[in-house]
Amino acid sequence: MNSVTLQKAIALVCLLAGMMAAPAAYAQHIDVKHAQGTTSVPLKPKTVIVFDLAALDTLDLLGVKAAGIPGGVPLPAYLAKAATGPEKVGTLFEPDYEAVNALQPDLIIIAGRSAPKYAALSKIAPTIDLTVDGARYLASAQDNVRTLGRIFDKEKEATAALAKLDTSIAALKAKAARQGKALLILTTGGKMSTYGAGSRFGLAFSDFGVAQADEDIKVGVHGQPTSFEYILQKNPDWLFVIDRDQAIGREGDADGSAARKLLDNEIVGRTTAWQKKQVVYLDAGSWYLVGGGLTSLQNSVDQLDRAFSK
Repeated sequence: MNSVTLQKAIALVCLLAGMMAAPAAYAQHIDVKHAQGTTSVPLKPKTVIVFDLAALDTLDLLGVKAAGIPGGVPLPAYLAKAATGPEKVGTLFEPDYEAVNALQPDLIIIAGRSAPKYAALSKIAPTIDLTVDGARYLASAQDNVRTLGRIFDKEKEATAALAKLDTSIAALKAKAARQGKALLILTTGGKMSTYGAGSRFGLAFSDFGVAQADEDIKVGVHGQPTSFEYILQKNPDWLFVIDRDQAIGREGDADGSAARKLLDNEIVGRTTAWQKKQVVYLDAGSWYLVGGGLTSLQNSVDQLDRAFSK
């Protein structure tokens, strides 16, 4: 075999090798549908930046470590370990693009508060928006868990956690059916708003089986403004309270006392919920900050189950 023939043979072998390798390389990416489209994402990405606390919560439970997370937010205690080590890459609302670029991420995860930055972040690395659909909150949150399980090859762990959650929800719904009606309110800065089914906190009614004391609550990002007189008029058997000031670490409310002081008055005191000691101060971090994360959802179900078991 002369040198020219040998070179051609080598070139052919390299070409064939490249053609055989191409499908394998392609198989290392998957198309992920999310709130703002479909993105080709590498399987088991190594360097991940997470701007969504629900995703951070889920990844922590699945044993996946983030390389970058937002700063300036008081995370729930159970996420302290997940927050130790990752670089701070901005806030929940505003990425530090220089810090993001420096990490050279394989994947960026956003949702909710960070969703408006999708276009800019997509120019840096594959980005997915896991914003939860309020109209189908629980199902949407569970879809996000499955998506993360698929991306990080943690489907077995995700399925097991979701099965546990489903079992807990079924037990909670059975108890909730015998508990009467409830209102869910959020307090912040001395003001109040109420939320019903279809809202960001509506899964208490639509998915956990709690009956609403008011079926006509308007759905909105910031809820429906309310008053002490409204609470008395609806006279709920249960009053669920989310203290936003505590969730965001507002000065003077680290212990969640602001909501308790606000509601401790003669008008609310006449309600069935107050008189029966059925006012439940929900875990503000889980409900307001983290939302649809696996641990957050399980904690929320467990807290209501304990309240109904007393």
